[in-house]
Amino acid sequence: MTLDDLYQIICQRRDHPTAQSYTARLMAAGEDEILKKVGEEAMEIILAAKGQGDQRLIEEVSDLTYHLLVLLAYKRIELSAIQAELERRHR
Repeated sequence: MTLDDLYQIICQRRDHPTAQSYTARLMAAGEDEILKKVGEEAMEIILAAKGQGDQRLIEEVSDLTYHLLVLLAYKRIELSAIQAELERRHR
């Protein structure tokens, strides 16, 4: 699965929420809850990198990536905007 694929799934869950969807519940909780999760996951990456092993670090980076994509979808910022900014910085 690519980041684009995951982003599209998140947007679908945003636009067509179901009760069993964690993504839909997180979106319904609002920006503050999403930001809280981003902060928690960032801290967990630090802890994992400082001695919990590579697999744990991979898991935490995956969690943060997911929550960042949720934030972007919540704010209706397309991944292409992030890609364009990274390309601009590379020049």
